Amino acid sequence: MTSEAAIHRAYATAAGGQIHYRQAGPEGARSPLLLIHPSPSSSFVYEPLMADLGRDRLVIAPDLPGHGMSDVPPDAPTIGEYAATLLALEATLGLGMFDILGYHTGGLIAAEMARQQTAVRKVIMISALIFTDEERARLKAGAASRSVDDRASVFGQQWLNFRTNFWRMGNDDARTWNLYLEAQRNPHSSAWGQQAAAAYDLAAVLHGLSQPVLVLNPEDDLRERTNRVGPAIKNGKVMDLPGWTHGFVDSKVPETAKIVRDFLDT
Repeated sequence: MTSEAAIHRAYATAAGGQIHYRQAGPEGARSPLLLIHPSPSSSFVYEPLMADLGRDRLVIAPDLPGHGMSDVPPDAPTIGEYAATLLALEATLGLGMFDILGYHTGGLIAAEMARQQTAVRKVIMISALIFTDEERARLKAGAASRSVDDRASVFGQQWLNFRTNFWRMGNDDARTWNLYLEAQRNPHSSAWGQQAAAAYDLAAVLHGLSQPVLVLNPEDDLRERTNRVGPAIKNGKVMDLPGWTHGFVDSKVPETAKIVRDFLDT
């Protein structure tokens, strides 16, 4: 087997701010793949998967504005504005036709990018945020920004909850700790992605997409919502992942990479 791809980090200017991104793999072998992280988090979540997928294609994972090490915009973006910023990044990097994989909120942004830009070839989503009106209201209320002091007061308790009840398939405590810390960056903007998700109608967008779409359905906190996505997909399918939950991008890297390759290269 070819050795893992090296991951490099860089910045590019898009939509008036600096976007930090990770990059791995050779150019030109296959369509480039853009990886969009969940919120709050950063492109760090994808490093193990990038090291595998980068063996045979160019893989780029940006930090969303206001997340990770990207600049914080003056106002909270909508899903459409996140998508437009990443399309500007794609144009700056000269990717041409490209594929997208998005995780949770990142999946919404992936779908919106495909809606806005025909240069998007195929879309993979990890879970699908198909909400009822009541769920939207709860998500919006729960995504309110919290003060630094509030965060600090529950820091240890929430770390234990993250490791034990959320990132359950993580196989490296040091990496899981760093993933937890990534979600604590930029306390005044880290909830913006969830707020944007609460206002986005994914079902309507998916129904109008012509690009092939694969929705991965692990047994995570959005499984009930993802189970609703089937009728909305015009050109694609849902793949159930029984027994998998958050952290599978760490502990199931070869299996996940195979699913991605099988869909993108067919």
